[in-house]
Amino acid sequence: MDRSRRRPVCAQHEEDDAMREMEIHDYARQLLEAHGPKAIAEAAQNAIDLEKKGELELARTWRHIEDAMKLMRGPHQS
Repeated sequence: MDRSRRRPVCAQHEEDDAMREMEIHDYARQLLEAHGPKAIAEAAQNAIDLEKKGELELARTWRHIEDAMKLMRGPHQS
């Protein structure tokens, strides 16, 4: 492969992060549409369950999904 056509490693990493962020937000939107506000609590519970099992990376992903849904929901009204 021609070295001049390769992307720098940091650019590839940034692109991967952007793609992952888009996938998380898309999944969060789908969960909110399908389950409504209770989807946020379900995501939080998934994270708790995974943390207890030691699946920390998956738990972080569910926390990220939970945060994305909270942003989509907007300010909490009491």
